[in-house]
Amino acid sequence: HPAVSWVSYPGLEDHPYHENAKKYLRNGFGGVLSFGVQGGIEAGNTFISSLKLTSHLANVGDAKTLAIQPAATTHQQLSSEEQIASGVTPDLIRVSVGLENIEDIKDDFEAALQASQQSKSQE
Repeated sequence: HPAVSWVSYPGLEDHPYHENAKKYLRNGFGGVLSFGVQGGIEAGNTFISSLKLTSHLANVGDAKTLAIQPAATTHQQLSSEEQIASGVTPDLIRVSVGLENIEDIKDDFEAALQASQQSKSQE
C-alpha cells in the first residue's frame, strides 16, 4: 500500500527471524504484525483515530482486532533516542488481528490509511 513504508511480520521471507519462525511456528506465523505509516507520528495518530472496527488497545491475542501506536502511547515517556533504541519508530503501528471478517478488517485499514495521508496531500 502506498501509505505503508515498511512491514514487519515473521511470515515474510525478509524478516530477520523468518527461518526461526518457519522452524518453530508450524501452524502459521500468527496474527501480530507491525508496519510504518508514511508521514510519521502525525500520520500514525490520524490512522489510529480513523479506525472504526479496530480497537485502540495495547494488548495482543484478543478475539478482536487491536492496533496501537507505541510512540504516542506505551513508549511516550521515553525520549526519541530511547524509543529508537527500543525499536519504536515514530511511524510504527502494531496490530493484533482478531476474528472479524478479513474484508471488514481490510476495509477499516484502507479507510484509515487513506485518512492518514489526507493532511499530507492538502499541504
